[in-house]
Amino acid sequence: MSKRAVLWIAFLVVHIGVSVLGWIMPNEPMGDVYRVYEPWSSAYLNGGWFAQVGADGIQTNAYYGYVGLTDAWVYPQLAMLPMLATWLFAWAVSYTPAWAIMVALVDAAAFAMLVGRGRSRGRNTGAWFWLAFIALMGPVALYRLDAVTVPLGIVGCLWLVGRPWWGSVLLAVATWIKVWPAAILAAAVIAVRRRLAVVGGAAIVSAVTLGAVVALGGGAYAFGFIGDQTDRGLQVESPVSTFYLWDLMLGGGSRVFYNPDLLTFEVYGPFVDPVISVMTPLLVLAVVGVAALGAVKAWRGASFVALFPALSLALVTAFIAFNKVGSPQYIVWISVPLVVGLVLDRQRWWRPAVLGLLIAGATQIIYPLTYFDLLVAMPYPVVVITIRNLLLIVLVVWAVVMLARVRTRGHARRPAVTV
Repeated sequence: MSKRAVLWIAFLVVHIGVSVLGWIMPNEPMGDVYRVYEPWSSAYLNGGWFAQVGADGIQTNAYYGYVGLTDAWVYPQLAMLPMLATWLFAWAVSYTPAWAIMVALVDAAAFAMLVGRGRSRGRNTGAWFWLAFIALMGPVALYRLDAVTVPLGIVGCLWLVGRPWWGSVLLAVATWIKVWPAAILAAAVIAVRRRLAVVGGAAIVSAVTLGAVVALGGGAYAFGFIGDQTDRGLQVESPVSTFYLWDLMLGGGSRVFYNPDLLTFEVYGPFVDPVISVMTPLLVLAVVGVAALGAVKAWRGASFVALFPALSLALVTAFIAFNKVGSPQYIVWISVPLVVGLVLDRQRWWRPAVLGLLIAGATQIIYPLTYFDLLVAMPYPVVVITIRNLLLIVLVVWAVVMLARVRTRGHARRPAVTV
């Protein structure tokens, strides 16, 4: 049996297995799909209304409007596209398994692009890593909106050199679905020599998206997702919230509470308001600092192969580590630069890749396996999330150090590229 065939069999096993785990594991790992994606998208198809049949058989109608057009939304407007696309399969099954089918098909398209004919060791290594990462992350790797942006990000990165326009378009579309690919897009603008193509592709996608939003009457809410993110509190899983979990576990004054507007659990405790206010500026400073370091390397002549993977990983991990939100699905973001790094230089990138797998596995232990215990600060999940968040910091530091060590001009050591 060929390596390519084995990879595709593994693809099916992982996606079917993880999809099924969503129905088995505790703490509703598929909750976002049927609690928010389904009613939001259904309302778009039914005049703003969502009809739901309860366990008692009684149908109730709720008005959701058109999120992102008639109301501010936590996501950019193109996030509605995969939610609506899921209905293409929902006629045969219910909405939740249809979501898993939609994500698997998008993943399959990206996987085919990544693997190709199965003859490249770098691409095969990246493919095996991606499958292992999904398996270790568990259901949250598939049953979240972020699952759609990962394959778009992988293909977009692989196209940046040969097809910079199309690579930029894919990354821009991913950014208008979930904001985080903007970090990779920024790395592309810095590291790719054909910067005008990268900027042009992103500008076209943004112009078309904003034009459509304005034409549909949603101009007032075109950037509502920015305000919704900056106004949020400290989510329980974010690295900065680790201090409050330890304080709660040790009997201090901290506590965990539910935010019904955002469907998330947040922490409250000593000096929480000043911490909330400083986190967004700190995140901006971290991202700008990393981007500036990458820009200096690019200006001094660093190659794309040496610069882009390290810069994109540093930006993405900084975006997670200094974020006050920190939902479990944020961890899937790191898979994109790690896959690209393995494709370009697997000998140098296997160590951070292993670190990424450890972070993914720890995240699944936290959510969904021990999430309820985490909310009441039981020792085991608090220790696990502490280790996970420390590993995130280690990965940030590793990425920044590797970025700082990128050689420039004629002094650069040519990496072992096996695309």
